[in-house]
Amino acid sequence: MSTIPAAPDDAVRACVDDGRAAFLDDLAEWLRIPSVSADPDRSADVRRSAEWLVAKLTATGFPVAEIWETPGAPAVFAEWPSGDPDAPTVLVYGHHDVQPADRADGWHSDPFVPEEREGRLYARGAADDKGQVLFHTLGVRAHLAATGRTSPAVNLKLIVEGEEESGSPHFPALLREHAERLACDAVLVSDTGMWSREVPTVCTGMRGLVDCQIDLYGPDQDIHSGSFGGAVPNPATEAARLAAGLHDEARRVTLPGFYDDVVELTPHERELFAELPFDEESWLRTAHSYAPLGEAGHTTLERIWARPTAEVNGISGGYQGPGGKTIIPASAQLKLSFRLVAGQDTEKVQQAVREWAAHSVPDGIRHEVTFWGATRPCLTPLGHPALRSVVRSMERAFGRKVRFTREGGSGPAADLQDVLGAPVLFLGVSVPSDGWHAPNEKVELDLLIKGVETAAYLWGDLAEHWRA
Repeated sequence: MSTIPAAPDDAVRACVDDGRAAFLDDLAEWLRIPSVSADPDRSADVRRSAEWLVAKLTATGFPVAEIWETPGAPAVFAEWPSGDPDAPTVLVYGHHDVQPADRADGWHSDPFVPEEREGRLYARGAADDKGQVLFHTLGVRAHLAATGRTSPAVNLKLIVEGEEESGSPHFPALLREHAERLACDAVLVSDTGMWSREVPTVCTGMRGLVDCQIDLYGPDQDIHSGSFGGAVPNPATEAARLAAGLHDEARRVTLPGFYDDVVELTPHERELFAELPFDEESWLRTAHSYAPLGEAGHTTLERIWARPTAEVNGISGGYQGPGGKTIIPASAQLKLSFRLVAGQDTEKVQQAVREWAAHSVPDGIRHEVTFWGATRPCLTPLGHPALRSVVRSMERAFGRKVRFTREGGSGPAADLQDVLGAPVLFLGVSVPSDGWHAPNEKVELDLLIKGVETAAYLWGDLAEHWRA
């Protein structure tokens, strides 16, 4: 897909080396702000984090850097026009809020007092996502220094939200409110990672999500299983039947029409997945599981990246105390989640769930289906010129071939794609051992600097090879 340059770009690397110490000092300062969006007691810290970032982006040279208010935590917007009327416009996405963290959770040091050990920086947010947001500040400086420009080769915008770790409840509305100012030709998400430090990769897609609860109601109260059992419907039994009927013998989801719109993997895409050095036994250890299981005819990577799924997240109902209690319970609950892939529509899947439940529940059982937020899937075409620029820039920084992954989880990337109508690209340098959301989160400093270099190369490559 691209070729590795014969020699490294000395000008970029010299600037990165010169700015490295100050950059890491800045990152450590930002990481000391405990911007935990899920904790109401930390709301002032989340705002302080946004204000810190505005000041840093202004000092970097962005002529526009401002706080955007939401009903929850504030976001940050910045803009630096290129001056070139033909330049593409790129919007970088990240977030400045972090997961909760406490020394008692198993941290070896205070999670909000950054500590460097053996080439790694330990702190909450080091990888997710402050480190990967901030590398764009030194990246654009190195880009300017190496090219002699006074403004980026692309129209560069940033949107850094403050509620990603709380589910981005106000982010879609923020995008719609400011869609004109956020207009772009491509979105670059720097809230992702790579396969490993030895195998640099670019993510090309994320799955969508629909999740729900099905409440089942039978008798108006718990009733005696001897007097009435076998003669009236049992909501706990029906919850179990629904759960058991969610998949067929090939582990395919049984919802009518569930696979109708799925964009199937091409043979080339399956080959790209197969190129990765996947160790299933090691993966199972990470999953704390003992055997792989999923849709027949697909590898484990295909199942978690490119196939839609249905999972029972919880099932409950009836007596849960010690010993026995011979009843038919009055109610039962089933919690389900569906991961969606390119082509699938969240509203169609929700309607399929409603119809499946209505068809499956017998007379005498009343049911209600409650959906929570839905996230659409997103996928970057492998041939997109902007993706080729990302790959070339990473290969230039890492000095080795870049491979391709997808992400099995879901995030706000689809909102960016849907509201702004632009393709979503991913640039991240975190590795699985960084421990996102876990105690002792860290970032590998040499990889973080590779992210800086990649960003420094990217803007010029996009300007040279792509006119949107």
